[in-house]
Amino acid sequence: MIYYLKHKQMYLYQRHLDGDDVKKDSTYYLVDSSVLPEVFVKVMEVKKLLNKDNSLTVNDAVKAVGISRSAFYKYRDYIFPFYETSRGKVITLFFVLEDFSGILSRIINKIAAVKANILTINQNIPINGLADVTISIDTSEMEADIKDLMEEISRIDGVHKQAILARE
Repeated sequence: MIYYLKHKQMYLYQRHLDGDDVKKDSTYYLVDSSVLPEVFVKVMEVKKLLNKDNSLTVNDAVKAVGISRSAFYKYRDYIFPFYETSRGKVITLFFVLEDFSGILSRIINKIAAVKANILTINQNIPINGLADVTISIDTSEMEADIKDLMEEISRIDGVHKQAILARE
């Protein structure tokens, strides 16, 4: 099962195991992180610590977060950051932008900076000083997660709204 953790932007993948074999009836769900046991969020914190600092051991990371090694090893292969499930996919982004020179260029530069490949751009004619823009990107070579990209774009002056419309 996959749980999209709304507030923490993570996925939890829980497989039904038969020994080491994965059954083909895995099911995926979207769930708000506030209703999940704290251990899942802590496992993600351990994974983040280990990814950030290669000198840390699993013992160091689990002690820092406050879970046991066995809890970490039990769930580590079943929970993933949200962006890992977006790698190699086409994502369509939606923006409402103020109508002034250079704003779309700034967004395109942010997308290029993380090495996402722009597939399409569609900009509607501005109405009342605002224009709707959709951009489809290929994330297979992307060097950041989609959440970080969207946060960077949200900081651009003139971006009124942003959303992820679709994922393939």
